[in-house]
Amino acid sequence: MYIFTIVFLFLLVWYLFIKKADYTINFKSNTFSETINQSLKLWNSGLENSVQLSQNKDFEHLEQVWKIKDSTHIYNWKINSISDSTSQVTVGIADKNLMNSIINKLTIPFSKTDFSIGSEKRVLNFMTVLKDHIDNFKVSIIGVDEFPEKLLAYIPLKSAQTEKARGMMENSTYIGNVLLQNGTQLDGPPMIEVTGWDRGNDSISYNFGYPILSKENLPTDTEIRYKTIEATKGIKAIYNGNYITSDRAWYALLRYAKENNIKVVPNAVETFFNNPDMGGNSIDWKTEIYLPLIND
Repeated sequence: MYIFTIVFLFLLVWYLFIKKADYTINFKSNTFSETINQSLKLWNSGLENSVQLSQNKDFEHLEQVWKIKDSTHIYNWKINSISDSTSQVTVGIADKNLMNSIINKLTIPFSKTDFSIGSEKRVLNFMTVLKDHIDNFKVSIIGVDEFPEKLLAYIPLKSAQTEKARGMMENSTYIGNVLLQNGTQLDGPPMIEVTGWDRGNDSISYNFGYPILSKENLPTDTEIRYKTIEATKGIKAIYNGNYITSDRAWYALLRYAKENNIKVVPNAVETFFNNPDMGGNSIDWKTEIYLPLIND
């Protein structure tokens, strides 16, 4: 009886004062962990009450801070990959105020509370947003293929990953008009060459522009620059979906490379085959994406 009492008191102290989460929500998602990570960040950026989102270096642990009336709630998101197409998400939620936290732990196991109902509502909102995103893109890994040589008329840009498509839209008409006015013949649809990818900060440097046929009569008094992208082998994917989130294919290609022991440069080359201004369902838009091989 004495030992039972000691164990009970220990568990009670652990549950009330040491256990971090007042309430835990689990769900599975039919996608890989990087998609959840990026979707969570995008969702967070549109929330009014969420004041902070930070992540650890492993990209699978994120902390979200909410201001709920006069309380501060901490959401600890943990993303575990079950397979390439399935992930387990665990959300541990706690009130930062110790007394509120203790009350939550004592009441939630026995009844629905404002804290548990609000927590479920917020997590369910993200789950809905995530499912809608998953339903509207597709990544198909083709395998090793060769990217042909291209002469690129481009503008160098830097942005967050989520702002890549904005940079393309802001410069597409300008580059196209300059090339048209100078009688430059295009050699395919627009493309980008990623020159740097900071995965810790979700930011990229990239060259956006149009492949062209001729090096003659190119205007040199504009912001546009010119370079030859050499023919190279890489692992290729087809991405169907909004160009804003084509980086989902980058992560998928990195996973494929790791699983197949293929060394690659983690800087994508993307070619976009549809004009978003023409409308239509984004799941029908096509992007060819390569990660160049590293030749030993």
